[in-house]
Amino acid sequence: MAKSYSVAVIGGDGTGPEVIREGKKVLNALSSLYGFSLEFVDYDVGGERYLRTGETLPDSVIADLRTVDAIYLGAIGHPDVAPGILEKGILLRLRFELDQYVNLRPVKLYPGVETPLRDKGPDDIDLLIVRENTEGFYVGSGGFLKKGTQDEIAIQESINTRKGVERLLRYAFEAARSGNRKGKLTLCGKTNVLTYAWDLWERTFMELAPEYPDVTTDYAHVDAMCMWMIKNPEWFDVVATDNMFGDIITDLGAMIQGGMGIAAGGNINPEGVSMFEPIGGSAPKYTGKNVINPLACILAGSLLIGTLGEAQAAAAVEKAVAEVISKYLVSLEAGKMGRSTTEVGDLVAARLT
Repeated sequence: MAKSYSVAVIGGDGTGPEVIREGKKVLNALSSLYGFSLEFVDYDVGGERYLRTGETLPDSVIADLRTVDAIYLGAIGHPDVAPGILEKGILLRLRFELDQYVNLRPVKLYPGVETPLRDKGPDDIDLLIVRENTEGFYVGSGGFLKKGTQDEIAIQESINTRKGVERLLRYAFEAARSGNRKGKLTLCGKTNVLTYAWDLWERTFMELAPEYPDVTTDYAHVDAMCMWMIKNPEWFDVVATDNMFGDIITDLGAMIQGGMGIAAGGNINPEGVSMFEPIGGSAPKYTGKNVINPLACILAGSLLIGTLGEAQAAAAVEKAVAEVISKYLVSLEAGKMGRSTTEVGDLVAARLT
């Protein structure tokens, strides 16, 4: 009997529904080829709903999302909603409520994609960033004292637990020893200054390493990491880091792999429901013009189906995307691809094998 997966779809804001449309197109074509079925359920979550109702993410929607196999997200961000409201009320709440403690970011340069790094190519840029997703500064712990006065104090605390650090690092070690990686894991932190949090991270890392003798380990300060990702990205395979540093180096990774138009990510709960999304924002200035690049969303769909256990199907999407990039697109930039959003989705779907 064919496997069936339920996928909650949040198109969201701006160009989010457009890229999700193409992602669903590719996943539907994939399911026909690989003998599984997908049941998509759409949810009205995003800026428009908030402006209509004042709601960001109703409890009833959270309850529904706990029951699906995966979540497919387009984009969150609306020009008429103040920054932080949708991000905290939707994106961070989903990560925390569903305990999606791994933010998974492949940084891969595909053939035919331009990188700003001189003399670097696809063989040099292929790393996986494993970012802790539910702790650190993003917990929102802290407060103000004497706010609005000359004596104002603002405190923002980074929360790191042994449980949270260890489970993230174990995921990263397992990723490094998987068949499609090189068997190297780099811990990225700031042990020389952030001596409490990163003492915990480093001790846990060193304690776990002997359990994975097939994985080579090393360490890089986050500032050095930013430097070496530009100069020698080929040094890195799998990188494990905390929430804040991961937020920074994943955007750097997106740029060296060709930009936000090709960068996909997953918010993973290995024991629960995971969410997959393109890294770029809602790009409201391109809304409805059919010019936005859907490849990041299509690759997020590849991550989604691969995480559900359909590894061959996921690889087929990557292969089709690489072919479309190398043969049919002029650029990855919105409006400059030489193809419309719809045409890019059609091209990928038609090249699945």
